Amino acid sequence: MAVSRLTVESPAFDHEQMIPQKYTCDGEDINPPLKITGIPPEAESLVIIVEDPDAPNGIWDHWLVWNIPPSETIAENTLPGDEGINSFGRHDYGGPCPPSGTHRYFFKVYALKTSLNLKEGAKKQVLENAMKKNIIAEGELIGLYSKNQRS
Repeated sequence: MAVSRLTVESPAFDHEQMIPQKYTCDGEDINPPLKITGIPPEAESLVIIVEDPDAPNGIWDHWLVWNIPPSETIAENTLPGDEGINSFGRHDYGGPCPPSGTHRYFFKVYALKTSLNLKEGAKKQVLENAMKKNIIAEGELIGLYSKNQRS
């Protein structure tokens, strides 16, 4: 089955534009609001993975959330589903916090044909293995954040 495309946007920032400080380690460190369109009617749940591929030691996971009820809106500062362990060693949203330079932050959203039977606190590899055969749509929003942006 072909995977369809989701459109992922945020009222807080545009694609490939700067993420407001509020949503970073220099601000309130809360998740930004997301708008997701194109969710297939057969979707049972959504997954959000937020990662920084520009981290010095490889991909840094900022947020892992699954079993999100299909919705076009993920509100700011919410826990929309079950959370996994991020690279900070926490099971919550960890906002952009680059050690230097400008980093890219990928807000990846997946629509699944099922819910996932995973324990809270699972790591990304476990999540990706559980969801890979169940993805029916996917999309992403890329935001930028820079140490130079910090006040």
